[in-house]
Amino acid sequence: MEGRIEGRMEFRIMGPLAVLDAEGRDRTPTVPKHRDLLALFLLHAGRPLTVERLRRLLWASEGGDRSDSLVRGYVGELRRLVGKDVITTVSGSYVLALGDGLLDVDRFRLLVYRGANEEALALWRGEALEDVDPEGARWAETRRLRDELEELRLLALERRVQADLEAGRHRELLAELKQLTRLHPTWQRFRGQYMLALYRSGRRVEALAAYAVLRDKLDGGHAIEPDPELQLLYHRMLHDDVSLHVSAGPPVLLPPDVSGFTGRAGLLERVIGEQVVVHGQAGAGKSALAVHAAWQRRAGFSDGILYADLRETTAPAAVLEDFLRWLGCPAQAIPASLEQRARLFRTYAANRSMLVLLDNAADEAQVRPLLSACPTVVTSRSPLGGLTGARRLSVGVLDEKEALELLIAGSGRDAGDESWPRLARLCGGLPLALRIAASRLAARPEWTVGYLVRLLEDEQGRLDRLHAGDQTVRSVLAIGFDGLPEPAKLTLRGLGALSAPDVADWVTELLGGQAEALVDAGLLETYGIDVAGQVRYRMHDLTRLFAREQPVPGVPAKVAAAALARVRASRFSLVSGDPETAVATRDIRESVEWLAAERAFLVGLVGDLHAAGLDEDCWRLGHLLAPFLERHRFLDDWRTVAGLGLASARRAGDGQGAGLVLLDLGDLHLAERRWDEAEEVLRPALETCLRHGGARHANRVRLRLGRVHLELGRLDAAEETLRRCREAAGNVRDEADADRVLGEVLRRAGRLDEAAERLLAAVEGLAKLGDRHRQADALLDLSAVRLAQAAKPAARAAAEQARGIAVRLGDRLLDAYALLALAGVNRAEGAAGRAAELAGAALEVFDETGDQRGAANARAFLARTPLR
Repeated sequence: MEGRIEGRMEFRIMGPLAVLDAEGRDRTPTVPKHRDLLALFLLHAGRPLTVERLRRLLWASEGGDRSDSLVRGYVGELRRLVGKDVITTVSGSYVLALGDGLLDVDRFRLLVYRGANEEALALWRGEALEDVDPEGARWAETRRLRDELEELRLLALERRVQADLEAGRHRELLAELKQLTRLHPTWQRFRGQYMLALYRSGRRVEALAAYAVLRDKLDGGHAIEPDPELQLLYHRMLHDDVSLHVSAGPPVLLPPDVSGFTGRAGLLERVIGEQVVVHGQAGAGKSALAVHAAWQRRAGFSDGILYADLRETTAPAAVLEDFLRWLGCPAQAIPASLEQRARLFRTYAANRSMLVLLDNAADEAQVRPLLSACPTVVTSRSPLGGLTGARRLSVGVLDEKEALELLIAGSGRDAGDESWPRLARLCGGLPLALRIAASRLAARPEWTVGYLVRLLEDEQGRLDRLHAGDQTVRSVLAIGFDGLPEPAKLTLRGLGALSAPDVADWVTELLGGQAEALVDAGLLETYGIDVAGQVRYRMHDLTRLFAREQPVPGVPAKVAAAALARVRASRFSLVSGDPETAVATRDIRESVEWLAAERAFLVGLVGDLHAAGLDEDCWRLGHLLAPFLERHRFLDDWRTVAGLGLASARRAGDGQGAGLVLLDLGDLHLAERRWDEAEEVLRPALETCLRHGGARHANRVRLRLGRVHLELGRLDAAEETLRRCREAAGNVRDEADADRVLGEVLRRAGRLDEAAERLLAAVEGLAKLGDRHRQADALLDLSAVRLAQAAKPAARAAAEQARGIAVRLGDRLLDAYALLALAGVNRAEGAAGRAAELAGAALEVFDETGDQRGAANARAFLARTPLR
């Protein structure tokens, strides 16, 4: 022990006194006075001790009758044993200066405070300084330290036992707890833990007897009752409370987490909150999302997670009884009324870190009694608008990338199969359908993805094939459907007859007006407000197949009658041929907005009418849509409705209808600048109109043929045809249309004055008709003629007038052509920079709207326009 000590020393006073060096070698002093002196320093670690104080403590029985030099000598010898830096001198006093963690008592206290109970108890070797002060009578500090450490030891022991109970080790604890209750007969926590271990080990009678022993001891010796917590435990055991059998800690009642959960990254972080309603259509994965989010956040709820499927237990009172029992309320203490149970549940939940998940709620009345101060997540097909304090999270279908991830992960197949995207589309991105499809592939390794795709392509059998064990898409849809009132069922069946991706409220009203009931049942989804201010609803493709299994007769005809009336009213504002009727700009704009909002629905309806054999309604609706589709260059939609309309007209043997649709097809080819194909369609259209459509329709076909001659460079033939059309015209519209095309023929022939005269006549006639769109077209043609005449002010006036019409109508494409015309005027005036700016603005619109012709013209203009 002589010599200098290197490194940090460790000191132990719990149990026998011990000193260990950095290598773990025993450096404990052996001389009794050295041991006594070290014990005193350790009992007063960090506090100054004078020589006089040390003398009185070392020789307490003799009144400290020793010399100061003797004390200083012992201190010097102890310094050589434990290190000079350990015992320092401060203002004439000695101080034991230990670093953090060098005294076992300090480490023990810290570990207990941190809850590291196992590690703390591992430090325990017995009572403090049991070999230096065995009776604890020499120094008052010994007794105080022993009392403190014993309290901490029992606390750590109590916590460790509780952790073992929660981990299900109740049988292994019985012997230890029996000994603890014998050593600490009135320590009620040990008594309660012993009772619980007995109860969970199937020894209920002994558990109740253990309580009686404590109660008699307290009543006889202290005239008091056991603590309320222990009394509650006794009553729960007396009534065999089911929650006492759970030995894994706080209740976590969640269903198993969804394996292979994919997607929803933007929603997962928003699920858990004070009150959140996760809503969406049937099969959208609301429950899977909520359960997965709850498992992810489980560690944040130390008092557990309560879960109830409100589809299985529909009565809130029954759910509350279950919750209260899980939270420890004895069965006999649960009130009878719903209101009292709700109040008691709120009391139990008030100070707990707990999550409540209420799955598959039907309405607000089911949920309200179950709300508390705890974070609560509710899943429902309805948004539950009556829960005014809740935040809502809408869950829709998965996008293609997420759908593919779910299919591939769930099936365990190779991602390289080219049929995966088609399978995802057949499932409509609906998580339930995707999981079922993946499960079927996983269960049938001999099936290829393409084989399952071929099975599902049959619409009539798709719902039957989307099943895996007890999981079926049809059963999920039926849950919402079966609970509907009959009028709502009729509305759903009626909507099933329509193939459009979404419908406006006027359609749902026509079919019974039960859209909101279908939304609440998760069979219809609110899609938003369209540009015409209408509420739009969307139905999933699989829901539509379900609805079609019980069709309502006459729905396509009923919807067609209403749609034709509405489209006629809107078309009138666009192509009015009555000079006596003034059509306001507002009417035109509203008509355009309505047609824009309904375009996809109306195009789909044309297909539905063709499929239903309603041929006249089919071709008439397609024909009425042509001016709008032409004006806004929805050429693919125009081609679709014209093709279906022509097939319907021919199937019905309707010559007039076939002639009008052929005329529309000719206009389509003209819009596409496919002149030869236009001529191929217009010549049979002329023959058909002459046989069935009358002189006016034939004249309109000749007008288009004149335009074909013009574009193919046959100017003489074009002029002759158009002048004959002008002479045969029997109304202002046909005259104006002929004048406009004739003006273009004359411009290309270099006869600018005659061209201007014809175009002015066309502008005047179209203004009388109130046809603002074609009036603006004629003004733009007139601006080009004026510019060719070097009449720049007149060219600007015509272009600006055309742009004013476009702005009032809200027609961006027409506005872009007007901007390009004004760019030409500015360039002619020498304002090249302004011209380029206007042409650039026009090009942006052309690119956005997909008008290739306009975009090509704008780019050519910019290429020819120097910026200086």
